[in-house]
This record gives sequence, structure tokens and C-alpha cells, in this order.
Amino acid sequence: MLKHTISTHNHHFSCLKTCIYYQKSLPLHKTFLAKNKKMDYNMIGTAWSLLPPVVAIALALKTKEVYSSLFIGIILGAVQYCISMGTGFEGFLVHLTNHTVGEGDDAKAYGLIHCLSDPWNVGILVFLVVLGSIVSLMNKAGGSAAFGRWASKHVKSKMGVQIATILLGILIFIDDYFNCLTVGSVMRPIAVRNGVTKEKLAYLIDSTAAPVCIISPISSWAAAVSGFVSGGENGLALFCKAIPFNFYAFFTILFMLGIVVLGFDFKAMSKYDARLKEWYERTNGGKLDEVSDTKLQIVEHGVGAKQQESSESRGSVSDLVIPIIMLIVFCMAGMVYSGGFFDAANANYLNFVDAFAGSNASVGLVLGSLAALILTIVMFTVRKTLPFDEAMSSLIKGFEAMVPAILILTLAWTLKSMTDSLGAAEYVSGVVASSASELQMLLPGIIFLVAGFLAFATGTSWGTFGILIPICIAVFPAADPLRIISISACMAGAVCGDHISPISDTTIMASAGAECKHVHHVSSQLPYALTVAGVSFLTFIVAGFTHTWGMATSAIVSWIFGMLMLGLALFYLNKRQKSK
Repeated sequence: MLKHTISTHNHHFSCLKTCIYYQKSLPLHKTFLAKNKKMDYNMIGTAWSLLPPVVAIALALKTKEVYSSLFIGIILGAVQYCISMGTGFEGFLVHLTNHTVGEGDDAKAYGLIHCLSDPWNVGILVFLVVLGSIVSLMNKAGGSAAFGRWASKHVKSKMGVQIATILLGILIFIDDYFNCLTVGSVMRPIAVRNGVTKEKLAYLIDSTAAPVCIISPISSWAAAVSGFVSGGENGLALFCKAIPFNFYAFFTILFMLGIVVLGFDFKAMSKYDARLKEWYERTNGGKLDEVSDTKLQIVEHGVGAKQQESSESRGSVSDLVIPIIMLIVFCMAGMVYSGGFFDAANANYLNFVDAFAGSNASVGLVLGSLAALILTIVMFTVRKTLPFDEAMSSLIKGFEAMVPAILILTLAWTLKSMTDSLGAAEYVSGVVASSASELQMLLPGIIFLVAGFLAFATGTSWGTFGILIPICIAVFPAADPLRIISISACMAGAVCGDHISPISDTTIMASAGAECKHVHHVSSQLPYALTVAGVSFLTFIVAGFTHTWGMATSAIVSWIFGMLMLGLALFYLNKRQKSK
């Protein structure tokens, strides 16, 4: 009896502590909690607040499907909130769609409709749609095909083709989808004719898609990451600060250049060289490659694709280069405009760096991309590269191409909204703050592994961003260098997992662009990606232990360590290959 009484007393005391903690951390719900007498079921500000993202992760790993997993996590979060508040089914529907808590400046809104009506989120979605339209226009105008014709005349060696592929992939840093499709269609005929296997080409394409986009401030990826940053923070500025610590992206590009220059390949890749030689002899020097060209056109564009050759032949290299340059220039101008660069009354007047750092990425990217889209349409129609009606139809195709990305963003935003209402951020922050400093120093490496595993299992890096980045932001104070390093680790791990995942859309499009069997691409690039992943993991551990030295010093030390490890890996692998 005494034991039962003590247990009951401890239970109520625990609930009281939870209530007090939540009232302090989330004052907006104070009134609601005061009215709720059934505190036995309160899950706000407790470990239960982490259940929605945990369930979403578990389901994603199990089902290999991110959309339904995120949606179930959203539903669970809304149910937990309503149970804690005692609002019933009606309260569940309100919280799930559009629920405002508090009044005046202290008001906070949650739910699906709120996320889709938020000006920042809407701007990000508009940018993605416009970007998809520009990409569709460039492909329709034949800019990619024209660049391929130009490259075939100027690139004549195996190394030259690989270097050209890498440079083109780096140039197209706006979007990974656009990168894969463009680089693949342009370089595939040239690569095969110069002794580069389709498997090697697929690896080069895949390694210059997501890794390049994740370190570019002007890209769909920067917009997506910025969209997961809330609380009045500048998401783009946070993204830019995290770039120097995105070791996997940089090391992937450097490792790729190293193996091209050294002429080194893993056995999983080099075994396809013999087959290429046999094909080259069988096709009389690759002169019959137009057959496979036709097949790829049919796969990508339909049976009537070859009827488009007349329009594509009118395209020029400028039809690819000029829209990209306009997009970059106008997006930069749009962002500094939103940051007060042209406003004489603003503190950032004529100060490019401060204006860019203080910009509103959502507004700036929309203004810049719309200007680039309009001028691209005008350029194509005036030069008669594209008829006006075909240009307009490309806008719809561009929207369709971005639907998966838009859906992931919408669901991820809503899941974050549910976890915010449950006080997950405050709970995680409190737990980490009370943990040992040694554990905190290991967090960047741990986050890198978790993000990599999640992205590998789900096949999406954006979904991983949506789940993990809000948690990374909540764990550390704004002034803590570990915050930036952990966000970088999350982005790097997500890109790594996406890079090696057989169900990743980027991996699949790299295979399609190179016209390579998907299973061959996945298996052949795995040793390269895992080597870079191992070096990146160790470098993140070093960054975690050196963060107390300051951001700049930590970055320099980590880079020196990572470059030494990468160089040693290249030296050892190349030496071992030559010894065989």
C-alpha cells in the first residue's frame, strides 16, 4: 500500500515537473495546460514529443517510401497534441490544418494550411516551379544537344572527356535533376567513343549532381534547406555558413578529379572496360551509337522524339549557357535587393556581403528566377529557337517535374510544425545541454552516419533534411559552432546516403542519363562513395573536437586532416592497383 502511494505520488510529481517545464519553455500553451486537468496524458515537452519524427524515420526505413511515412508522422503528432490538450476530434482537425495558439506578437500557428500559406514557404515553392520551367525550356530549345555537338569536336581523349563531364556538372549547379539529364545526354555519345564506360560516366554524373548543388547558394537545394529553418533566422545565411564544413560534397569532387588524373579505378568499375572494347569493335568505332541515341530519346520523351530533331538542330550552346548565367545573375541581384543593397535607408546599402547575408532567400530567388524565365522565353521566341506555344507548354512540364520535390517539402514542413507544437525542440535542446561534452563533440560524426543511413534507406536527401535539420537547429544555441558543424554533417550525410542509394531518384537519373544498367551503376560507384564517406566521417569527428578553437580554426584544421586522409587513400589505392 505504501509502495503504491509513493509510486502514485512520484507519478503526479513527474507530471507536475513536466507541466512546469513546458509552461516555461512554451508559454503560448500556458492557458490550455492550465485548463487541462488530465495531466496524466500530457506528452508536450517530454520524450514523447520525439515520437512523430521517430515513427516517420522507422516507417521510411521499413517501407522505403517517404511520402506516407511523413504523413503518418504528421497524423501522430496531431493526435498526441490533442490527447495532451484534451481537445477531442474537432481539436485534432483544427490542429492538423490550421491552429493558432496565443495572441498578438506571441501567436504561433501550426498545421498543413498554415505551412502552405506561409510567405516564405510559398516563395520556395514558386522558385522550384520556375526553376523546373527554365530547365524544361533549355532542354526543349536544344541547348543541351548543341553543347554535345560542340564538345564532340573539341574533346578527343579519355581524360579530356572525363574532365569535360566534371566541369559541365559543376557548371550546372542549379538543380540535380537538370544536372543528371543534361550532362548525361550531352556527354554520353562522346564518352563512349573515347573509351569511357557508361558505368564510369554514370559515376561522374552522379558525383557532380547533389554534391555540387548542396554547396551552391543559388540552387533548389539551398532553397529547400533554407525552408527548414524557422524562428526568424535567415536560412540562406545559415546554409552559406555550413558550406565550408560540408566535407563529403567537396571530398567527392576532389576524389573524383584525383582518380581521373591518376587513371585509377576500383575493380568494380574497371571490369566494364573489356566490355566497352568489345562493343567498340562490334560497332565499328562507335558509329552505330545513333541507335542507342534513338532508344534514349524514346525513353525520355516518347515515341515521337526524333521528330524534334529539326528544332534541336536550331539550338546553340548559348541556349544552354545564357539562361544559366541569367538565372545566376538575377537570383544574386534579387537576393541582395531583398537584403537592402539598393535601399539608401538600409544599413546594407551598397554592401554586397551584408546584403546577401541579410537577404530574404524566398523573395530574392522568386524575383531572380522570374526575371530569368521571362528573358529566356523572350530570347527563344525572338530568335525563333522555340515557337511561343512550345515555350508555354514547357512551363507545365517544368511544374510536373517539380511535383515530387514540392510534396516532400510540404509534408516535411507540416511534420516539423507538429513536432514544434509538441515542444520537441526544447526537449532535445535540454537533453543535449545536460549531456557530457565528449558526447557533444561526437555528435557531428553521429549525425553524419544517421543522415546517411536514413537517406540511403529512403532514397531522398530532402526528406532527411526535413526530419533532421530542425532537430540540429534546436540542439545547440545560435552562437555554438557545433550548430553549424552539425547542420553541415546532416546535409553531407544526406547527400552521401542519397548518392549510394539504389532507390534515389538522382541515382536512377544518373543511370538513365548515361544509358547504364542501374544495378551496374550502383555497384560500381559504391567503393568510391564509401571511401569518401569514411574520410568525411573522420573529418567530422575532428571538427567536433576542434570546434572550441573557433569556426575558422576548426575548419582549417579539419580541412588539413581531411585532405591528408584523402590523399593517403588515393596514394594507397593507386599503389595497390599498380602492384597487381
